[in-house]
Amino acid sequence: MSLTGTPFLYTTIVLSVVAVILPLVLWSRLRGPKPLRAAARVLMLLFAQGTAVTLVFVLVNNQNNLYDNWADLLGTGDHVQQAADLGKDGTGGIAVKKLPKVRQAFKPADGPGMRAAGGVRVTQLKGRVSGVNAEVYVWLPPQYDEPAYRHRKFPVVELLPGYPGSAKAWFGSLKAHEQLLPLMRSGRVAPFILVAPRTNLLAGVDTGCANIPGQVNADSWLSLDVPKMVTDNFRAEPAPRGWAVAGYSAGAHCALKLAVAHPDRYRAAVSMSGYNDPIGERNSLAAQSPALRAANNPYLLLKKRTVPPRIALYVSGESGDGYQAGVALESVAKAPTTVRVVFLPRSAGGHTMALWRPQVPAVFRWLTLQMGQSRARGTDGSLPGGTGSTPLARSTAGSTHAALASGTSSPAGAARRR
Repeated sequence: MSLTGTPFLYTTIVLSVVAVILPLVLWSRLRGPKPLRAAARVLMLLFAQGTAVTLVFVLVNNQNNLYDNWADLLGTGDHVQQAADLGKDGTGGIAVKKLPKVRQAFKPADGPGMRAAGGVRVTQLKGRVSGVNAEVYVWLPPQYDEPAYRHRKFPVVELLPGYPGSAKAWFGSLKAHEQLLPLMRSGRVAPFILVAPRTNLLAGVDTGCANIPGQVNADSWLSLDVPKMVTDNFRAEPAPRGWAVAGYSAGAHCALKLAVAHPDRYRAAVSMSGYNDPIGERNSLAAQSPALRAANNPYLLLKKRTVPPRIALYVSGESGDGYQAGVALESVAKAPTTVRVVFLPRSAGGHTMALWRPQVPAVFRWLTLQMGQSRARGTDGSLPGGTGSTPLARSTAGSTHAALASGTSSPAGAARRR
């Protein structure tokens, strides 16, 4: 029975109801020795508590797409076939463009929201470079199959969830495709192909979207294997011009890191409530040592660049939860690198889907402008009606420069776990 399926949800509901009725019916009717009756009553109470906790977990999991299946929940999943040392560029000396075309079979994806807005499709991809074997979800814009667009290639946005988190979250919890469909039809947002690859590759740890020999090559999976598969199977624009990456929480950190580290693969990145220093997620493999932390910190990577990369970064967050990370990046960015920092007040919500879901339209309007898909509004990348804005006088909340760089300048920021 699927962890996120309707049958399991209904089963937990039925069991919860039974667990409530059982004591009401049997409490005073139990027979036998007093210790036996006491033990039976305790078991009924434990059963009621257990089913209640299970039901709440299932509802929360279905709402936030934290765990996609039983293997993810129990920590038995492993999607890494091999993790060779691929070197600094993550290719292992492989000429990726010369590899044979990847031909994939796709099928309709199951789960909440996956059949909405034209439907999301899924495939199981074996990464030739990374050694990762995992699923990738793809949603095509409404224009993709229209005759007028049959010769057109489309820009792509790679969508990354938090940790723990399912690749389905952008469709199931954030409802990105449902929000964007009418905006794409009306021309207010460019017709992007949305791609959501699995990022939860190892049991019980966050990969940090890093390449770590002997453990995982998550960077190469996301920035090489997945893009090649998409361009081989769909009319997708080539990198970096037509590619962007977006994420929330741990996925936001990954989005910034991938774009700053690989400006030859991505033109833009979106970070919602993210952080720079991988220690922002203490279960991250990229936080295992000072060297790994530095190698996967987008602030340090951008600061050390002798030639500023041609990338555009969008960073939104509350004070102590993403905002300072954006301010730090903005402080070291030099043209042609651009950084848009969006301040979100505490009243906008916490570190939850309720905060990120309403940002989707504004984020994709910004991507439309930054990736050259529309010149209708603004020359500075500004957007009317966005969720939040950069304050005229930026508050650092008493944070040190190091804390600003890490994006964990408060206990709330350091303690995030999504």
